[in-house]
Amino acid sequence: MAPPLPGPLAHLAPLLTHYGYWAVGGVVLVEDFGVPAPGETILIAAGIYAGAGDLNIVAVAVIAFAAAVVGDNIGYLIGHTGGRAFVHRWGRYVFLTPKRFEAAEEFFTRHGGKIVTVARFVEGLRQVNGIIAGTSGMPWRRFLVFNALGAALWVGLWASLAYVAGTHITAIYDEISRYQLYALVALVALVTALVLRHVLRRRHQD
Repeated sequence: MAPPLPGPLAHLAPLLTHYGYWAVGGVVLVEDFGVPAPGETILIAAGIYAGAGDLNIVAVAVIAFAAAVVGDNIGYLIGHTGGRAFVHRWGRYVFLTPKRFEAAEEFFTRHGGKIVTVARFVEGLRQVNGIIAGTSGMPWRRFLVFNALGAALWVGLWASLAYVAGTHITAIYDEISRYQLYALVALVALVTALVLRHVLRRRHQD
């Protein structure tokens, strides 16, 4: 019998009970190309179910990993096919000129791997990670490698923690989530500093 899910995970119980692995794959998939969905929480809930013997932890991890990679690649395709045209048409209204966009593309080509990997763990960035990479022109193979790395680390962390901790996972999750904001601020500051340095270098070269 499935264990009662604690706190913010409780509303996912009917979904997991009725659809099992399909729920895990579907929710993680759609979250990763920008649809508001509880991908991380359903992964944690599935890990708790696996710890109680109601799901297989290896199957949960494999399905979540595959869904995360496919979802982000759909996001990449969306950004790659429609994002550039959108930026060139409307970007000037938010001070994103073609020259600045070109500088951003070069920056993301050089440093995008680190961003793609880390973004998987940051709420908000996880959902638009692929779209940003596709829009900025990051090479697909490079994106695929770092996206798969980030997905493996993300799934491995939450699935294994939930499997071992069971219903006590919410306390751990709350503690980790508390530091996500700091991680996001630090990441934004780092990216801003690197972009500014890149733009200044180009100006000096011109």
